[in-house]
Amino acid sequence: MPFLGSPARVSRSGAGCCADQRSHGWDRLLPLPRPSGAITVDPFMAFPKPPAIFSQRQLHASELAGPSHDALLRIYAWMFLARTADNRILDLFRQGLIKGTVTGGQGNEGLIVPVALLADKTNDVVCFTHRGFGGHLIWSDHLCDHLNQYFANAHSPTKAREGNIHHGDPKNRSLPMISHLGQMLSTVVGSTDSQRRLGKSAVGFTFFGDGASSTGDIHESLNLASLLSVPVLFIIENNGYAYSTPAEEQFVGSDLVQRAAGYGIEGVVMDATDVVGSARTLAAAIDRVRATSRPMLIEAKTLRLRGHAAYDTCDYLKPGESEAFFARDPLPRFRQKLLDLGLSSQIEKLEAEIAPFIETCIQTSLGVGRPTPEGMENDLFAPPAPQLPWVPSLDSQPTKTSAPEQLTMAQALNRGLRKILTERPESLILGQDIATYGGAFKVTEALYKDFGRKRVMNTPLAESACTGYAIGLALNGHRPIEEFQFADFSTEAVTQITQNAATFHFRAGAAVPFVLRLPAGGGLTFGSFHSQELESAFLSFPGIKALYPSTPQDAFNAILAAYEDNNPVLLFEHKGLYRRGKHPVTWDPAYREVWQPKRVAVGEFATVVSYGEMVHLAEEACSYLSSEYERTFDLFDLRALSPLNLDAIRASLQRTHRLIVIHEGRRTHGFGAELVSRLVESDFYALEAPPLRIGSLDLPVPFAPELELAFRPNRDRIIDLIANWMG
Repeated sequence: MPFLGSPARVSRSGAGCCADQRSHGWDRLLPLPRPSGAITVDPFMAFPKPPAIFSQRQLHASELAGPSHDALLRIYAWMFLARTADNRILDLFRQGLIKGTVTGGQGNEGLIVPVALLADKTNDVVCFTHRGFGGHLIWSDHLCDHLNQYFANAHSPTKAREGNIHHGDPKNRSLPMISHLGQMLSTVVGSTDSQRRLGKSAVGFTFFGDGASSTGDIHESLNLASLLSVPVLFIIENNGYAYSTPAEEQFVGSDLVQRAAGYGIEGVVMDATDVVGSARTLAAAIDRVRATSRPMLIEAKTLRLRGHAAYDTCDYLKPGESEAFFARDPLPRFRQKLLDLGLSSQIEKLEAEIAPFIETCIQTSLGVGRPTPEGMENDLFAPPAPQLPWVPSLDSQPTKTSAPEQLTMAQALNRGLRKILTERPESLILGQDIATYGGAFKVTEALYKDFGRKRVMNTPLAESACTGYAIGLALNGHRPIEEFQFADFSTEAVTQITQNAATFHFRAGAAVPFVLRLPAGGGLTFGSFHSQELESAFLSFPGIKALYPSTPQDAFNAILAAYEDNNPVLLFEHKGLYRRGKHPVTWDPAYREVWQPKRVAVGEFATVVSYGEMVHLAEEACSYLSSEYERTFDLFDLRALSPLNLDAIRASLQRTHRLIVIHEGRRTHGFGAELVSRLVESDFYALEAPPLRIGSLDLPVPFAPELELAFRPNRDRIIDLIANWMG
């Protein structure tokens, strides 16, 4: 019987490993016939029964000692399934039945299959890359589930919202990949550490290519895992090319594994085309990492028998290089090894069962209907969380009276964090200099002394990896709170916040409950890199919630409300408010009302909307205008920037017929533009004057106090602008 899993060989023209796209007549293939009445097939039809060998998804190190024939056949069966299905997926893409593009793991099975079989799928954490189809098949679900993902049909695991291999199984700790390859590592570090914190002997598995090894996040993640002693196997899939760029144009030196020494961890090189050797190396590495709780770096020398993706022509390969790749193809070599062991009848029986099983699964998945857009918008955020059973006092003492205490905003936030750490065992705080030092603004002062390093963690200067680490913790049941020294430094973690955390529930159905504290705003002569307002930039991305309190009471309420939300929440804290006087703070059973605007002043002439420090300047301006011009204003503190609830403001606008929006962010593309747009869209005919939008100048934040005073809104300028607007 011919080897069904072998991809078509290329000609010796030197055109490369993907030349078969042009020379093997793919354009002449006709689409597979769909089953009769495909659109009306019962969407809950039973999946085809897999061959019996696929009920075995585990491989134990002891089975590799011989190794046993059962173990070898199990490995081969999964490799054959992965290769044949990958080839058929490529066929289906070229027939137009799969959209977008596809990437393949052909040649990588000798690495991925042993890893997935050896992992403890009841405890371990993994994030496969686009070469890991075989790993997905082993980790969980039926082949039809994975095909549904490729067909983007109504039963796609991601509801057809994410493409092809960009899926996982978060409930079983298989984290979906994003295309920003370096950023996936730290999320695995976080979820693995979460498992360990829960008392489970888990190991993390994360993969990256020789190309991705050049990204900064790889360094950050390796350093973080080593620093925290998180047992993660960092596996480099080194196939010699980053898309079309050869290794010699990516880095200096022959082996990437040499970098392990720089992180104080072990490094191992293995030939991933030697299936049995790979399995033994991996089994030993997994046992060692699990026992020592230390990370390890493995450089797997592997193959890419197809190009980067289906559209890759591979014309960058050197003459003869493609043939050399196919000569080392692990699957036919492994098959021959089994034949030499006298297992030909078992091999042929397996192949005879697997090939038609794949075809039946393809037909089953082709019979599923197309997705519909219903529910998409509702799935942007995770569902509302139940209110947590907080002790009704500031300091978690049940017998304490609820009399107000006079606190600054920094103290109110500290009390909120202390309450969370005291009452919620799943909580932890992380950030730079937050431990002994107490944070750049002393908001975490004394928390480290009382709760220890496990709950209050100093982190290295690695904002991206630390945010990915927090995402991983949140995905696994913890609720981290991350402090950035300054909001400005959160730009280092933009991908993690906006592309990873913010999209997670929409694309994977998993909640990411964590809080990012952002000391924001100017007025303190800190210059361009320590004074910015970034709410408009972040909230242009969907999936993020945001609160911006202006008083100590609202700050205390906001940290509790943000903490118990099941979504990523940005908590903007204006630095100028941290110590602007002491104000009464008490336990407020209605703390969740911080998600709604608050009316600060009542008036008739115009509706004023602001947030953060600008609320206080707006209040002063409105008071002055009331006394000097005898014009009163409805002033609202927005408090919640996302999601926006403007009902009370719209009702006010229907009465006052005039709108003023004041914010510290730059005027162009500032958050005020969104507020004005929404309110004008709904209440245009109620307006008797054009809206007034007050913001900072469209400049970087200047340093000198005289220049910063001219840059951002201040009381006198707000008064002048409103007075001129009133005419």
